[in-house]
Formats: sequence, structure tokens, C-alpha cells
Amino acid sequence: MSVLILPGYQGSGASHWQSRWEALYPGLVRVEQQSWEQPAVAEWVATLDAAVAAAAAPVYLVAHSLGCLLVAHWAARHDAGKVAAALMVAPPNPWRTGFPAAAASFASLELAQLPFASLLVASRNDPYAAFDFSETLAAAWGAQLVDAGEAGHINAESKLGDWPQGWVLFEQLQTQSVTE
Repeated sequence: MSVLILPGYQGSGASHWQSRWEALYPGLVRVEQQSWEQPAVAEWVATLDAAVAAAAAPVYLVAHSLGCLLVAHWAARHDAGKVAAALMVAPPNPWRTGFPAAAASFASLELAQLPFASLLVASRNDPYAAFDFSETLAAAWGAQLVDAGEAGHINAESKLGDWPQGWVLFEQLQTQSVTE
């Protein structure tokens, strides 16, 4: 089994729950992109594809923000057979004001159903995506939607610490993917 951590734009700093999970749970592997500040969809997809190919099956993806859009782009272009499930947290709306111009190559959304179990966690006051946008993505991707309440962008600024509730959701997703 492999767990791949997929940060979004600018990566996930030391106080982000993804980084904290890496410290708490040895064996989680961050997929390092060539540029966190100038994300190019083709480059990020190729890097994720290489990481999945090198990982031991089953593979679980843990994505935040732009990392969620990466999962959808990757799944639309590559064999996702090794991937058992994806936890996707706070996907941004690439058409919303405030979306970084540097990430414009992600603006063409992939809205096909994902070929693996998925859970999308969304906040009601995310500055990068309205909740109804997250509902639309969850429906298109065939993902179970979890309402995180008012948790901002579900990142370090949300002051979630180790985000134990997220880890519980991830464990439930793992169990669900095994029984499907």
C-alpha cells in the first residue's frame, strides 16, 4: 500500500495538515513537483503518473486544493488501475476571482467520473470555491461529499493542527475502498 500526498499551489508548509500527517504517519510520500509557484498541468500530471507507477499498489491519493484538480486531470489521461481511492480536500474554482494566474493551465476542468472511490471535503466559507461549486465537482467526479462546515480553505490558516477529523475520513475511505 502507498499513500501519496498531493499539495496544491505553493506546496503545503510545515503547519499544513498534509505536512503534519507526513510527520505523524511515516510512509506517506509527498509527490514533489518541479515548481510549486508555477504549476503547469502537463508537468504536474507527468510527475504524478511517475509517482503512481513507482508506488506499491494499492495507491491512495491525499490531495489538497490544486492537488484535487491534478487528480482529475491525471485520471482522465492515465491508467488509474493501481489507485484505490482519493481524499480530495478543498478543490479551488479556477474561474473564481483570486485563483492564481500562475495556475491558469488548470482552468480547463476535468469533470468525468473518477475510476476509483473518492471523497471530497469542502468548506462553506472557502475563499477559493463556493460550496455549490464543490457540490458540482463531487457529483461530476462521483465523489462522496463531506461538509466541513466553516473551515476556510482547510489549510494551515484554518488552524486545524493535525486535523484528526480528516484522518478519520481518510481511514473510512480506505475501508470503504477495500469493501467495494
